[in-house]
Amino acid sequence: MSIILPVIVGAGPAGVRAAQALAAQGLRPVVLDEAPRAGGQIYRQPPPGFLRPKAALYGFEHRKADALHRKMDELLPKIDYRPGSLVWNVEGKVLDVLQGGASAPVPYTHLILATGATDRVLPFPGWLTPGVYTLGGSQVALKHQGCAIGSRVVFLGTGPLLYLVAYQYAKAGATVAAVLDTSRFADRLAALPGMLRAPGLLAKGLYYMAWLRAHGVPMASGVRPVRVEGDARVTALTYRLGRQQRRIECDAVGYGLSLRSETQLASLAGCQFDFHPRDRNWTPRLDAAGRSSVTGVYVAGDGAGIGGADAAELAGERAALALLEDAGCPQPVARVRELEAGLAANARVRDALERAFPFPEDWAAGIADDTVVCRCEEVTAGTMRAAVQATGARELNRLKALTRVGMGRCQGRMCGAGAAEVLAHACGAGPEAVGRLRNQPPVKPIPVDIVCLDRSGKAAP
Repeated sequence: MSIILPVIVGAGPAGVRAAQALAAQGLRPVVLDEAPRAGGQIYRQPPPGFLRPKAALYGFEHRKADALHRKMDELLPKIDYRPGSLVWNVEGKVLDVLQGGASAPVPYTHLILATGATDRVLPFPGWLTPGVYTLGGSQVALKHQGCAIGSRVVFLGTGPLLYLVAYQYAKAGATVAAVLDTSRFADRLAALPGMLRAPGLLAKGLYYMAWLRAHGVPMASGVRPVRVEGDARVTALTYRLGRQQRRIECDAVGYGLSLRSETQLASLAGCQFDFHPRDRNWTPRLDAAGRSSVTGVYVAGDGAGIGGADAAELAGERAALALLEDAGCPQPVARVRELEAGLAANARVRDALERAFPFPEDWAAGIADDTVVCRCEEVTAGTMRAAVQATGARELNRLKALTRVGMGRCQGRMCGAGAAEVLAHACGAGPEAVGRLRNQPPVKPIPVDIVCLDRSGKAAP
């Protein structure tokens, strides 16, 4: 067998299970984790010495979280785990990795990208007011630091995470002023037959909603945000429910419209992409095992399409088995079939979830011209629409060249979804017609004064 240098990016459910499968075959993968401790976003671990028990941090999932953390602890002698490592570029079978103020190359022969997901946010007036956080950011604050984003919080958006985070905040003792869902009750009712395939998941969701109602948390469905009020800090949220406009006082807003796959590294690695209608996003083109269009590059977990933590564990192991097969190691056929059957069953449940919490397709039509879409470059919806009208631009990268949308520090990670929706609406087309932003390194901001090391660990000239 030729030399194998496997590298895994991400130490969430997919990354840990991939590392486990590779280590079981005697390989010692490098595991690069941006966080200081393994677990990913869903099972993010607090700093050492944190006193809240896992049952309080992870709720119904605390046993799964504990099992994953324990497995990672068991793997540490068998893998090369590098926490606090930001992978900011991929080129020529080499990763550029920032750790401790220095950037060093990490070569690989096989690469598993388990990069997870981020919140999908679309702009509306006041969304950049201090005190507006993503739902994921709100959850991280609670899990990692044991603090709330405000003393009176409104949670806004749609998707299972909306109710989970609101429940976790209320359970922790925070004041949840309201839970405002952009989806309708009729959507959830229509999706009920599909959700019956996952009775446990359905029961948890119903429990969160019932618990919130029983504890006096106001809840509304079919809402549309009008504006966040406040200058130096959030003071209130105005929203529309049917024909009525309502206002609720608060000092923070947790906001998100489900999740989007983190695909920047897959793009830099040269992977081909397809538009995924269910996720309303471009995701890497993969086979059932997680193989991408680039030989030796595999994608697993939410970075391949939103599936959740359970599916990520299955996908991480499946991708590792594909890597082993491609490296000449025989696969356990029965286990492969079991993993693929589990992933297929999960995909059907995810289809039902998307029907229950659909994307608000009317959003782009209601965004005012003076609403900032790209916060890094301060590009408004009106600027984008004017460029489309003046030039006939119908492709996202063309619009980027004309307006600088997506050209700032976040490289379109925050504004890409909103920009695509505004452009598609201006063109009278669907988001699949306008393409996706081409990614450029660094995928996340890095210091300008970093020390670059060569493969021997010496400062590069």
